[in-house]
Amino acid sequence: MDRGFIEPPVFKGLPVGAAFTMKTFYVDDGVLKTQLKGETVYLPVQKHTDKVIVVGHDTERKIADAVVTNAKGLIIGIRTADCVPILLYDRKRHVAGAVHAGWRGTAEGIVKKTIAAMRDRFYSSPEDVIVAIGPSIKGRCYEVGPEVAQAVAVATGGGQHVLSCGERLFVDLPSANKIQAMSEGIHPDDVWISEDCTHCHPEKYYSYRYARGTTGRQYGFIVIR
Repeated sequence: MDRGFIEPPVFKGLPVGAAFTMKTFYVDDGVLKTQLKGETVYLPVQKHTDKVIVVGHDTERKIADAVVTNAKGLIIGIRTADCVPILLYDRKRHVAGAVHAGWRGTAEGIVKKTIAAMRDRFYSSPEDVIVAIGPSIKGRCYEVGPEVAQAVAVATGGGQHVLSCGERLFVDLPSANKIQAMSEGIHPDDVWISEDCTHCHPEKYYSYRYARGTTGRQYGFIVIR
């Protein structure tokens, strides 16, 4: 049955609700609160920054591309349409994070900065943090210029996240973000990556590149119960 969203299996059995939405999911506060069993919904004002904010009782919307909280019942989320949606949860200290990582955010190490914020503000240990990376554009669907490939490579280090075919360059953003998360101490077994590429499945997901311009957005949400 298509419910219009994916529940990352890596969070199964934990006191947390999480979902990556599809085109068919109607994003409405009431629906979200019912599906995820939360009380309040918080979405930042995304500007392709590397800014991470901590949200608690003050839910005034601020510019950021990553949100961290330890507040129960607060549904935090981000919007994407090819960029990488990332959800994090510290199973020991009960801290959650939601990250929007496009190429700029990836080049600025936004997932590493989110893990650092969890550590600095709530004393999270990376070995206790679980990461879910949702549907996004992948591999050879994401051709980039040399400056983008270089920026992501510098931020990420070695790995198979920069691909080439002749003179053409491609970046696999989910792989780059997994590598960055592991560089902060996250165990590889605690990182789940969706197999879906948004560009390959335009019937299921919004894709900016496929649409060649204006399109809708899907979301990644997480809430501590």
